[in-house]
Amino acid sequence: MQVRKYLLLLCCPKLILMRIIYFTLILLLPFFVSAQSASFDQDSANQEVKFDLYPNPAFDNVVYITTDVPGPKEIAIFDVFGKLVLQQVVRESRLDISKLDPGVYMVQLKINSKNVTRKLIVK
Repeated sequence: MQVRKYLLLLCCPKLILMRIIYFTLILLLPFFVSAQSASFDQDSANQEVKFDLYPNPAFDNVVYITTDVPGPKEIAIFDVFGKLVLQQVVRESRLDISKLDPGVYMVQLKINSKNVTRKLIVK
């Protein structure tokens, strides 16, 4: 009876797909994550704006956020449940994350009425 139940669990396509997805997300993804970049077009000049977030994963209490566009950056950090855990305006590239517990977060950058989101891992 238990062998049959175990074979059903192994042969179910949904469970196999779920295992592949979990394996990819949990084991492989952190090895490929380093400084992340995103780009978007400015309406006025139609130029790309680069957004770098490093180090990622973060081991210290500071991460650096750099863009090609000068000026203040509105930063909002959300946990995996979507709860806002940190929000501040950064005038430099340095962002203090000492209040964050280890985990996975989403960093949302708002600059010149554009939003860009990146994943941040805090260890």
